[in-house]
Parts: sequence; structure tokens; C-alpha cells
Amino acid sequence: MEQGESDETAVVRELEEETGLSVTVGALIGSVTRPGPRGLYEIHDYACQVRSGTLRPGDDAVDARWVTAAILATLPLTEMLRDTLEAWGQLPRS
Repeated sequence: MEQGESDETAVVRELEEETGLSVTVGALIGSVTRPGPRGLYEIHDYACQVRSGTLRPGDDAVDARWVTAAILATLPLTEMLRDTLEAWGQLPRS
């Protein structure tokens, strides 16, 4: 987040920069705190509705794509991401 930026403004800006998608920000789904190279990061995840744009990877990613639950299950993910999303009810239970 930029200094003085609201969560909603940061989500809209970051998604545009990192995915090429313009979104409408919805409800807060959950929050976690994770260690990072410059201390702890407080991460807030929001439900979003895509309004426009074409999905593409940002400058710090190799790929960006929509996947099914079956394909997602085969991908390497950040530690605890799958468990956290399942706990928040955002993935189908296996």
C-alpha cells in the first residue's frame, strides 16, 4: 500500500498493475500476517469482480491464468495458501 491509501484503492491499483484487470472490490474474505524480507506483512484478501481488462502477468510474474480447481491442486503455491483459502471457504473441499 502507498502512504494514505485505503485498502480498496490499493486493491484496485495493485490488481491493475499485476494482472491487467480492472475490478470492483467486494467484501473482506480474510487476513493473515506473514514474514517478509522487510518485516511482517499484514495481508488482507478481498472478493473482487472483474469489470474489464485482459489477464496478463505483471513484471514480477512469469504467468497469470485462470485455472480449474483440479489444475490448482497440481500447482506449487506459497506455504499455507491452499489451507488458508480452504479455511476461508474460497476453495472446494477435497
